[in-house]
Amino acid sequence: MADRVLVIGSGGREHALAWKLAQSPHVKQVLVAPGNAGTANNGKISNSAVLVSNHTILAQFCKDHNIGLVVVGPEALLGTGIVDDLMSAGVRCFGPSAKAAQLETNRSFAKAFLDCHGIPTARGKAFADPQEACSFITSTDFPALVIKASGQAARKEIIIAASKEEACRAVQEILQDKVFGKTGETVVIEELLEGEELSCLCFTDGVTVAPMPLVQAHKQLMDGDQGPNTAGMGAYCPVPQIPEALLEKIKDSILQPIVDGMRQEGTTYVGVLQTGLMRTKDDVKIINFTCHFGDPQCQVILPLLTNDFYEVIQATIDGKLCSCMPAWSENRTAVSVVMASEGYPGEYVKGMEVTGNFPRELGVKVFHAGTTMQDDKVVTGGGRVLTVTAIKEDLMSALEEANKGVVAIRFQGAIYRKDIGYQAIAFLQQSLPKSCPGHFLYLAGSHAELGGSADLFDLKASGYDDPILVSRTKGIGTKLQIAQMCKKHDTIGQDLVAMCVNDILAQGAEPLFFLDYFACGKLDTEVAQAVRAGIAEACKKAGCALLGRDTAEIPGMYSPGEYNLAGFAVGAVERGQMFLQPKRVAEGDVVIGLASSGIHSHGFNLVRKILLMSSLHYSSPVPGGCGDQPLGELLLTPTKIYSKALLPVLRSGHVKAFAPITGGGLLESIPRILPEAFSVILDAYTWQIPEIFSWLQTEGNLSEEEMARTFNCGIGAVLMADKELAQQVLKDVQRHEEAWLIGNIVPSHTGSSHVKVKNLLKALQLNRFQFLQNAADMDSHLHVEPPKSKVKVAVLISGTGTNLAALIAYAREPASCVQIALVISNKSGDVEELRNAARAGIPTRVIDHKLYGSRSEFDRTIDSVLEEFSVELICLAGFMRILSSAFIRKWYGKILNICPSLLPSVKGGNAHKQVLQAGVKVTGCTVHFVLEEANTGAIILQEPVSVNTDDTEETLLERVKEAECRAFPIALQLVTSGVVRLGEYIYIIIYKAKNQRIQGVKITMVYKGNLVLSVSPFDC
Repeated sequence: MADRVLVIGSGGREHALAWKLAQSPHVKQVLVAPGNAGTANNGKISNSAVLVSNHTILAQFCKDHNIGLVVVGPEALLGTGIVDDLMSAGVRCFGPSAKAAQLETNRSFAKAFLDCHGIPTARGKAFADPQEACSFITSTDFPALVIKASGQAARKEIIIAASKEEACRAVQEILQDKVFGKTGETVVIEELLEGEELSCLCFTDGVTVAPMPLVQAHKQLMDGDQGPNTAGMGAYCPVPQIPEALLEKIKDSILQPIVDGMRQEGTTYVGVLQTGLMRTKDDVKIINFTCHFGDPQCQVILPLLTNDFYEVIQATIDGKLCSCMPAWSENRTAVSVVMASEGYPGEYVKGMEVTGNFPRELGVKVFHAGTTMQDDKVVTGGGRVLTVTAIKEDLMSALEEANKGVVAIRFQGAIYRKDIGYQAIAFLQQSLPKSCPGHFLYLAGSHAELGGSADLFDLKASGYDDPILVSRTKGIGTKLQIAQMCKKHDTIGQDLVAMCVNDILAQGAEPLFFLDYFACGKLDTEVAQAVRAGIAEACKKAGCALLGRDTAEIPGMYSPGEYNLAGFAVGAVERGQMFLQPKRVAEGDVVIGLASSGIHSHGFNLVRKILLMSSLHYSSPVPGGCGDQPLGELLLTPTKIYSKALLPVLRSGHVKAFAPITGGGLLESIPRILPEAFSVILDAYTWQIPEIFSWLQTEGNLSEEEMARTFNCGIGAVLMADKELAQQVLKDVQRHEEAWLIGNIVPSHTGSSHVKVKNLLKALQLNRFQFLQNAADMDSHLHVEPPKSKVKVAVLISGTGTNLAALIAYAREPASCVQIALVISNKSGDVEELRNAARAGIPTRVIDHKLYGSRSEFDRTIDSVLEEFSVELICLAGFMRILSSAFIRKWYGKILNICPSLLPSVKGGNAHKQVLQAGVKVTGCTVHFVLEEANTGAIILQEPVSVNTDDTEETLLERVKEAECRAFPIALQLVTSGVVRLGEYIYIIIYKAKNQRIQGVKITMVYKGNLVLSVSPFDC
């Protein structure tokens, strides 16, 4: 049964909490007490007038109304023991106990705790005597100017003095004059820290710590951090100017020690912990605690959470957070702008009517805070009235969208900031001659149009303790000439950055900064700006700073329109974390290949020769159905940058060696990380080769060795790992990049090549995706209208071992007609595939069949969630529930399933056992439309797998799984592209067995009795 949830509070934070909880299929109603105008009768969400200050009454209310979970917003209630009282009464409540909440409610306790456990914080001390406090202030050798009233404190109870005399006066007012009452019985006097302030939040069950993305909030009232302090006028998340190494350090040196220290002192901290941090020039130090989601931090963090918030909360309460770790949207940024009443943070007028439009197309979410309903109108009722949140691909777009949302809303005297995230924007706009705070220091002239001077990089501020520096410099070569011939200058900069950064990555190093050199005969500012914009965007993708650049005009050396580029990158790796050591590579290790984006940056001398011999030009359409762009644009597809995707994997210690495929192709790049005693055997059938390589091989009549020695052939980089760890490494890589297991390490023989690529020529000729291009060529013949937009697909799973990763990877392909809009699991708990989907930014839902009384009720719940996400097609990927007839009829022709056998010859369970017992030579998998009878329906596609004499059920299972991962995406593309519809087209596979070899035709398409599609033979 679905739960009722009670959220306590009335602000924008509570609206965001209720909004996120209402998205869970486990939640049927969210009550907010007392709530605001935004939480009044809003779908699943409504307000409640229950008295929350009386915990006995509240507990009885929860029992009477079947409240399964209470989520506490404000800190005041935590300090009064609301969590303790409700849990004792048998009501599940999310938040820390009163004793644990002392981290926020008792500053003297917090200060003593941090000092006791050696957690970095400002220097300081607690006092109850004003004379002792003033003596401390005047005698310290640091600016002891921060005066905090100890006790449950509002923000105004922190005083930042301008001088030691002013600090002493503040102490007298608090301790002697009692201006803050009981909360001022003691004061904490601290060092005034200077730097960049951040918020770092985490979920914790008392043992496991799950950090959230960093947030930076803006507290001053006006743009440019001017005006009085407030509770927060906006925030953004994540914070791009914070390097990954520093994030890891925050978890290890601050968050985990806090949780461990509380547990060691006998107080388990359960809930959300928010730490206010100051990033100084020396270190990151904690300056305050908040024992719940902050406001507006909550409004920018929760929109980025991709898995079920309700499930994360329940796992946290149960002490099982490690089995339900939160996942966050990647490559998305949230910006919140607070709209406040005129006069805030001082006296302000209430009752101003709030009007305006909230258009969905703006992509903003408006969270109410100080609003109430009056005569069916929304009116202001607080200082901070609304929080407008936008989620976009980058910070600038999100801020622009949030500001558009703010402009669309009106109430008299509204005040708000327009510069939320300005520090991060300055960091990201490093191509401008402007200084960025904190991490970098730019000197005058470093970004001048011509000439330049030295640039500085603060390595210590990047979070490194004992770093080894790694550097690389590169030029581009012939690809640059092709870019100039095509007059396409915006992507060539990524090639420059990628070549340097990927080489640095081969040492396990994080790229820190990049410098470029642009030389020309006469400066064309438009061209130079396009090139440099590409470099700046590539640095952003790589996660490094564009620190400096130089431009040189050299008349007479370069022709008009001609220019040259060079790049230089520096990275760092901790001395004790140099896990990439090729000497560890051993026999039996597995090679993992990462997909390239195309030719990358090497082999263009040969490409140009092939083009000169052909009848094509760079402006010609792409040949052979390789795409619908000009050939020059396809050839100039920029080199992939692997740093952000691979750094966590390389730092895991599970990878022994990494190499990008560069000059010399597969045959010469891989030996650079191979010990002399070993060789590599690759199988080209195991990865997807882009069509451009097939065309180059055919047009240039190239041998297998020429292809392997010149091009990457679809593999942009390789990893080497232990056989036992290879599957885990592959899964980790596939969260971000398309990748395959492509080969093994074997002993090397004298005189033999260190790299052997089996089946390369056959794979080029029998490209596994060729028939999709053939099918596309037939569109006019078959009168198939291509989809105007990508088809929204939901994938239903029951756990691990599904084809989900393959479907996600294929959906990312530019030519794909598919958008994976939703992943639903009928199993809760530790479901790896749900985490994989969440990491890919795909919404996930758990609809546990055990919570429903009948199959039809379960199916109706799934159906409602599918409609909520506007799903058009369903894929069953290891979904172990039988769908009801009513559900199948409603979704007739729109449900695809994959079966681990060749239907109709083998049906039902234990398919591999049946195959082995029958002694057949061929098995495989079948993708089919789902009809009411199990394992029946029109066959869309079948993929054969040969049965070996020594096969077991386990070995056969693994090979059929690999076939499923190839077949399911292809079948999905056929359906979503409109080539295949239920009842219209038939696909058949013809097999021939001879001498234990399986030969035949892969797929034949029959349309109205005529053969209209035939794919090349296979031999396996």
